[in-house]
Amino acid sequence: MDKRIRVGILRETKNPPDRRVPLTPSQIVALQELYPSVEFYIQPSDIRCYSNEEYEYLMIPIKEDLSDCDILMGVKEVDKRLFIEGKTYLFFAHVAKKQEHNREMLREMLHKKIKLIDYEYLTTDKGQRVVAFGRWAGIVGAYNALRARGIKTNRFKLKPAFQCRDLDEMWAGLKMIQLKPGLKILVTGEGRVASGAMETLEVCDLVRVSSEDFLTREYDVPVVCQIGPQNYVRHIDGRPFDFNNFINHPEEYESDFLKYTKVTDVLVASHFWDPRSPLFFTQQDAAADDFRISVIADISCDINGPIASTLRSTTIADPFYSYNRKTGQEEPAFTSHENITVMSIDNLPGELPRDSSSDFGHQLMEHVLYDLVTENESPMIQRATIVNDGHLTPQYKHLSDFAGEINH
Repeated sequence: MDKRIRVGILRETKNPPDRRVPLTPSQIVALQELYPSVEFYIQPSDIRCYSNEEYEYLMIPIKEDLSDCDILMGVKEVDKRLFIEGKTYLFFAHVAKKQEHNREMLREMLHKKIKLIDYEYLTTDKGQRVVAFGRWAGIVGAYNALRARGIKTNRFKLKPAFQCRDLDEMWAGLKMIQLKPGLKILVTGEGRVASGAMETLEVCDLVRVSSEDFLTREYDVPVVCQIGPQNYVRHIDGRPFDFNNFINHPEEYESDFLKYTKVTDVLVASHFWDPRSPLFFTQQDAAADDFRISVIADISCDINGPIASTLRSTTIADPFYSYNRKTGQEEPAFTSHENITVMSIDNLPGELPRDSSSDFGHQLMEHVLYDLVTENESPMIQRATIVNDGHLTPQYKHLSDFAGEINH
């Protein structure tokens, strides 16, 4: 590879601030050894979890103006006023599902003939994502569920995850707490997010039990149960559960979740939810006298979606609010024991930015960067390219009306 490629690491501009990076300083050094014709530049930032000095120490140049870079990499959405015409960008764009708050950003990318490669759609031929922060959302989300439980019961105290130096410190704190005998924690989902949640909960030496036992037995030790859609939905015609059918036709299913609300103390919601799928529970369900859930960590964070108590997303700085089961209204956190304590942070990996950034960077190095810097137009890169040279790519033409595409 003789052609010189310049890669710029963007300063994060979305509010609230995100401290993560796509590549750590040591990873950039390793990439420069692998690809001597690739140059990396770092836009200065005073919020990034890896400081400017950490990059400079390894002789990676800090540079405000990245206009001579070919590829620009960030994590979250980019301020639309800062796009540089004709460049290739990689970040989590959140436009492919017609997210209204990013419509103008998408229009600006079309106008400036940006090439957008969205991390979320970098997949294998079988549709499996190759880069994601989901595991870290689960790891931190489950920790926040336990932290909320400790505050609510005044039984133990955990420091906020973002105040921990790293994952090791966070988990070391968990090993010091004592959970109430008989406590029942439920994790919904079977993907990366749920697996991350289970990693954290296993640090507490919770006994893992089956769905049937979780529903029918009480324990003298704290327990956890992980369930998938085969447990919390059922076909409206009574047919046996079929995962592929559920994914393709979720509207054919109804909720079978209410049985869990009667026996669960802490819910860690880590599932994927399709808007055509049934709700988990409604405000009327939550108002029932036998509704037992007192803490909900909604990692999935579908606002006004399947979990009635998720009224809005919360922030790392202010992670909790209370949901009044009787009125369906938000109240200040921890004001009433009868309320549900809700955690619905939508950027949880940002609480452990160094660990999650390092993991994400390794995924990029393993699966993506060779094709990217060698300009190898791999099917994977093509699947993740949403706009290019002023046009939506063929697989994203469904966004034409949403974006008001220029120059069809």
